[in-house]
Amino acid sequence: MTDVADALALLKRGTHEILLEDELVKKLESGRKLRIKAGFDPTAPDLHLGHSVLLTKMRQFQELGHQVVFLIGDFTGRIGDPTGKNVTRKPLTEAEVKANAETYKEQVFKVLDPALTEVRFNAEWMSQLSAADMIELAAQSTVARMLERDDFEKRYTANQSISIHEFLYPLVQGYDSVALEADIELGGTDQKFNLLMGREIQKHFGQAPQVVMTMPLLEGLDGVQKMSKSLGNYVGVDDTPGVMFNKLVSMPDSLMWRYFELLSLKSNDEIEKIRRSIESGANPRDIKMELARELIGRYHGEEAAANAHKSAGNQLAEGELPEDLPDVEVAFEGEQAPIAAVLNRSGLTNNSAQAKDMLSNGRVKVDGEVVTKDAMLVTGRRYVIQAGKKRYARVTLG
Repeated sequence: MTDVADALALLKRGTHEILLEDELVKKLESGRKLRIKAGFDPTAPDLHLGHSVLLTKMRQFQELGHQVVFLIGDFTGRIGDPTGKNVTRKPLTEAEVKANAETYKEQVFKVLDPALTEVRFNAEWMSQLSAADMIELAAQSTVARMLERDDFEKRYTANQSISIHEFLYPLVQGYDSVALEADIELGGTDQKFNLLMGREIQKHFGQAPQVVMTMPLLEGLDGVQKMSKSLGNYVGVDDTPGVMFNKLVSMPDSLMWRYFELLSLKSNDEIEKIRRSIESGANPRDIKMELARELIGRYHGEEAAANAHKSAGNQLAEGELPEDLPDVEVAFEGEQAPIAAVLNRSGLTNNSAQAKDMLSNGRVKVDGEVVTKDAMLVTGRRYVIQAGKKRYARVTLG
């Protein structure tokens, strides 16, 4: 795909905001290989599909012939990203940073093309800056500007502690764009302040400012909350093929288009053809199975994708528990937890109303026994829970 209009349509798919779109068009029209940057602080090595949204967009840039830089923030990871936090984050140790970084590196090439990917660590240049260099960098912003950030402003208003080193985080992230000569930087919507800081820092160092593209946070399988392992509404990239298949095929029909938009590498035309097939009467379950096979193939290979239904769909249709039950951890305070809340928080039901309906109709089993809506589960224990005919999980109550 070389036509700029088609390229722009693909890159805009699922994107929350582009700053500035006319600059992106000019960069695409230049015909040169662009450098696309996305930073990942190695703080959470247990990855799920929500983490792959940026990787999918990076892969789309690669398919257009551009170079992507997968930046592991081994230096910024020691600071601790304050984004969205109401307390100072504990910095990671060097050993923790290295261990987490290796996990990222193991996963990244399941999505990205190695030939068009640079894996870099920002300690490479940040560790070389002198105290004078850091002072120059710090001079590029003001305390008032930093306090425009929502999380900093809330903490300041609430008289909560803000450490000086936290102000350095967006500045260092901005300097990364200088060191890498980034044309475009990708990030989540919660990273907008940091991404825009990169534009300002690049201007100071005489570079053309990068285009900022923000991507939305992916909703979990409940279709409401963002994907999170703590909420149990996730699909882990290391889930077995059968577990991935079962989770994705069981998602609400309305959610599958969001997953196609943010996770699929199909073209816009291919997705539009799938939409038309639904309008013509195709079964949504068949479409979700197609999506599941694409994603399973990416992380486990095409053979695993072709056979995933054998460890999920077929067993479920026959009323048997699959061998590769998904493991879910759900936190509760107190010694007991109501079954309806467990179902909802673990992702076994889409909402509280569905949980209550299933319980009222005797469609919920805990360790093989039908339970009522009044059932209470003891925290600190693990249960095998079945909701309806097709949803199962091994749930640990914290």
